[in-house]
Amino acid sequence: MIPRYSRPEMVAIWSPETKFRIWYEIEAHACDAMADLGVIPRENADAVWKAKDVTFDVARIDEIEAVTKHDVIAFLTHLAEHVGSDEARFVHQGMTSSDVLDTCFNVQLVKASDILIADVEKLLAALKTRAMEHKMTVRIGRSHGIHAEPTTMGLTFARFYAEMDRNLNRLKKARMEIATGAISGAVGTFANIDPAVEEHVCAKLGLEAEPISTQVIPRDRHAAFFAALGVVGSSIENIAIEIRHMQRTEVLEAEEFFSKGQKGSSAMPHKRNPILSENLTGLARLVRMAVVPAMENVALWHERDISHSSVERNIGPDTCITLDFALARLTGLVEKLVIYPDNMLANMNKFRGLVMSQRVLLALTQAGVSREDSYKLVQRNAMKVWEEGKDFKTELLSDEDVLKALSAEEIEDKFDIGYHTKHVDTIFKRVFK
Repeated sequence: MIPRYSRPEMVAIWSPETKFRIWYEIEAHACDAMADLGVIPRENADAVWKAKDVTFDVARIDEIEAVTKHDVIAFLTHLAEHVGSDEARFVHQGMTSSDVLDTCFNVQLVKASDILIADVEKLLAALKTRAMEHKMTVRIGRSHGIHAEPTTMGLTFARFYAEMDRNLNRLKKARMEIATGAISGAVGTFANIDPAVEEHVCAKLGLEAEPISTQVIPRDRHAAFFAALGVVGSSIENIAIEIRHMQRTEVLEAEEFFSKGQKGSSAMPHKRNPILSENLTGLARLVRMAVVPAMENVALWHERDISHSSVERNIGPDTCITLDFALARLTGLVEKLVIYPDNMLANMNKFRGLVMSQRVLLALTQAGVSREDSYKLVQRNAMKVWEEGKDFKTELLSDEDVLKALSAEEIEDKFDIGYHTKHVDTIFKRVFK
C-alpha cells in the first residue's frame, strides 16, 4: 500500500526484514527439534542461533535470488554466510519451501489480526460513547431515503456498535482459523521430517499444527480470513454512507470535524465536504477486492501449485494495511463527529407531523375501522401534506370521517414523540449488555 493509507505498526509486519526474521525463527526452531530427536548434531542446531541478532541483508538476498530464481534458497544461502556453510548444512533438512512460506504467512496474518482486533475495540469504544451521549437525541428514521418514523441518534450509533461487535467476533474467529503452521515436508507426508518438529515449531510461534496439509496449508482457511476482513470493510462503508448522507447540505444532521485552516474545495471556498467518509467508502472497496481472489485460491492442483502465491503476496499486506488504516480513520471520525440535534428536529418536522401516520392508522383499526378504510383515510390526509403543504394533524382534526372513529384528544395523543423512544432503554440493554 502507498504510505498515504498506511500505519507503521501494520506495515512493519509485512516488511522484508520481518519476513526474513520469521523465516529464520522457523528454521532455527526446526533445527532445535531435530537435534532433540537426534536427527542432526546439537552443535549444528546451536550454531544456527549465532544469527539470532543478525539483521538480514535484504539487498544481498535479492542479489542471490536474481541468480537462483528461488527466494527461500536465496535466504538459506545468505543464512549460511552468517552461520558458516558447514554449520548450516542441516538447516531446512526434510523441509520444503512451503513449510517456511506458509507458516510465515500465517504468523504475519495472526500478528495483523491482533492489530485489527485492537482497532475494532477502539472503534467500539468510540461508538459506545457517542451512543450514550445521544441516546435520546431524536432524529427521523428513513427508508428508501424517505422519512419514515422517529428514531434517535443514539440508536444509530448503537446499531453500528452491534454490527462492529459482531465483526470483532468474526476477526477473533478468523485469527483462530489462520493460526496454524505446517512443517510436513514435500506433499505433506512427513516422510523426511518427524511430526514432532512441526509440533515444536508451531508451539514456539504460537500456532497450532495443521491437522493435515499437502505441500501447503489448506487455503479455505485464508479464504475465511479475507472474507471476514471483507465484511468488516463493508461495515465501515455502512457507517461512512450514513455520515455522508447526514452531512448533505439539505440534511446537515452531522458533519465531519472541520479543523482550523482546512480547505474544502480548490474552487469553492464555502465547501465543507465529507472527505473522510468518502475516503472510507473507497478503502472498503479495496478491502473487499481481496475476497474473491482468496476464494479462488482454495482450488489448487493436487498437493500444490503456486497460483495462489502471487495473489497472497499482494492481498496479504495490502488488505491488512488498508483495513488497519480505515478502522483508525473511522474511529477518529466518530470521536470528532459534530452532531446537530436542532437540525435533526427540524428535519423531522419538515413535513408537519406526517411521520406519525402509522400511529393514526393503528388507532383507527383499533377503533373498529377496517384496515383498508383506515389506510385510505390516513393516506388522503397525508397526501395533502405532500402535495399542498398542509399540516397533517390539522387535516385529521378537520376530517369528519376520522373524527367519527377518534376524538380530538385521541388524535393529539398520536403525535407524542415520546411514544417512539419508550423502548430505547431496552434496546440499549440488549446491545451493551
